[in-house]
Amino acid sequence: MSEEEKNKKENLKFVPNVPNILTLVRLIAIVPLVILLSQWPEYRTISFILFLSIWLTDMLDGYIARTYNQITDFGKLFDPLVDKLFQISVAVTMAAIGRLPIWVPIFIVCRETLMIAGGYLLLKNYEVVVYSDIFGKLATIFYVIGFTLLFFIPDEPGWLRHVIFIPGALLSIIATLNYARKNIDNIKERRTSTV
Repeated sequence: MSEEEKNKKENLKFVPNVPNILTLVRLIAIVPLVILLSQWPEYRTISFILFLSIWLTDMLDGYIARTYNQITDFGKLFDPLVDKLFQISVAVTMAAIGRLPIWVPIFIVCRETLMIAGGYLLLKNYEVVVYSDIFGKLATIFYVIGFTLLFFIPDEPGWLRHVIFIPGALLSIIATLNYARKNIDNIKERRTSTV
């Protein structure tokens, strides 16, 4: 292993600063959230409080990382991964209890699987790390708004539960296309510079 490869692996190691610890707390909090949601509607209020806390913690760790210069490669990679697990866990659980149309978790799981697989291949083959961009962040915000509304909207009309997830789905598609475009350009640049 070259010195450069060692340095890259070293950069991706966990750094015990506040943003990274908050990210780990968010990851751990997903488990009780899923358990509480599965008991719907008995624990709806506490589920919502925990759901909101996980999302606000995500905003807080990003703010702290940027404001106090605590951005790490680990955080840049792991933070969006926890976001994906959060979205998938909530979507699958909400669909299982009948609060969410089945196309939403299928769409999210397929899209995130594609992103994780693509990110892994780019990292392994081209040493390119895929970071979240503005479209990915906007998609996450609209998904969170959709999930938040699920805690409050009535069972009928059923079409409303489809409509509230269309903005997040459209932004996810735009984000995926944008990631593909950017990373194809990165690979082309790397190939050109090595020729």
